Amino acid sequence: MHESWNRFYGFIHEGLWRIDLDTLPRYQALGLWLLRLLLVMGHELVGGQLTLRAMSLVYTTLLSMVPLLAVSFSVLKAFGVHNQIEPMLMNFLAPLGEKGLELSQNILGFVENMKVGVLGAVGLGILLYTVISLLQKIEEAFSYVWGIHRIRSLSRRFSDYLSVIMVGPVLIFSALGITASVMNTSLVQWLVAIEPFGSLVLFVGKLMPFLMIIGAFTFIYMFVPNTRVNIKSALVGAVIGGILWQATGMAFASFAASSTRYTAIYSGFAILILFMIWLYLSWFILLFGAQIAYFHQHPQQIRLERGNTLLSNRLKERVALVMMTLIARAYHEGERPLSLEQLVKRLAMPGEVLNELCDRLVSMGFLVETNSEPPAYIPGREPEQIKLSELLQAVRSMEEEQSLFVDARLELPVVDKLVDELDSCTHAYLDAVNLRDLVLQAINSEQGSDS
Repeated sequence: MHESWNRFYGFIHEGLWRIDLDTLPRYQALGLWLLRLLLVMGHELVGGQLTLRAMSLVYTTLLSMVPLLAVSFSVLKAFGVHNQIEPMLMNFLAPLGEKGLELSQNILGFVENMKVGVLGAVGLGILLYTVISLLQKIEEAFSYVWGIHRIRSLSRRFSDYLSVIMVGPVLIFSALGITASVMNTSLVQWLVAIEPFGSLVLFVGKLMPFLMIIGAFTFIYMFVPNTRVNIKSALVGAVIGGILWQATGMAFASFAASSTRYTAIYSGFAILILFMIWLYLSWFILLFGAQIAYFHQHPQQIRLERGNTLLSNRLKERVALVMMTLIARAYHEGERPLSLEQLVKRLAMPGEVLNELCDRLVSMGFLVETNSEPPAYIPGREPEQIKLSELLQAVRSMEEEQSLFVDARLELPVVDKLVDELDSCTHAYLDAVNLRDLVLQAINSEQGSDS
């Protein structure tokens, strides 16, 4: 029994992740991929980074909700659709039951008391800063999910965030208004009286809130991450997230309805505690769906320990050489520059590892980022000017500048001599080889194998 458990444990933690799914029949690969996905998402559910980031967003939301609604209310009022903000808020807080109705009225009371027009320049600046800080915190959470270390530039943050604050609510509530108007037209009312169209319209009407949630989730998954997200992957994550959100809402509604003892214990704080719990669940589900979308787009990135991938120095050098060769080859053959997403898919390596290497090579001048969206990479100078000895030295010295060790304490004549001899041998062999030579050798070897 003990031996069987050890074999099972070893398979779950090591053997399962070493299998190359591309070499298996499709049904076996799909089964193992689903098993990996369930294990990873279960790990996130129990105590992964998504839990911590959802908790962080709860705190930021509490600080930013009233300012965000105040700004949205002012914009919506200009378009005459501000009256729809109350039913939207009440729908979000519906799982809280009667307490949700009370809380939504209190929040809207705060919003009405906050007169954006009379705040003054400083007050308005603080108001916008509070709202933008929430959107930036959301972007950081999604950046973790997608393994992105770079955030939007200041100009893009300003334009993108303001478009979400100003234009987003108008489009959402306008869509709701148009939908309601269409449902009340004489043609639709005439169809309702005819079967089976009546039952179909009724079914669509009941399904509309769920479809709106999926649409909102899909938009968030495509717009918020600072990378290109496939609409199919965003839709898969949105469907799963929407189902979880609806199911969790029904379960939480029954929990809130039976929480009279919490009211007796916490008195007036009970509504705040329930609201914070619901906020946490909502943020976690949103990030959970984003994680599903990421894994759907990057199935090779499903791993138990995200963010803790450690590479040996030897493997770092190998990855850097392969990556630089691929980038230089695309440049040499006049093809489109390779993006980080393409490199991750080609090398089947963790995105954060390749991102760290790319950032290092960019800072050292070996690579340059393009201005495309998402950014791609080209050689920082002509491939024949990049010596492999310099490239390897840059990879080997990664993070040395952050070391707090005292170099003088590491001095030992015999060791210094050995290290110098190793470096001189490496330079003597590789100084005569540049990146272009490596690219040509790769092309010639492929052509030789084809023939």
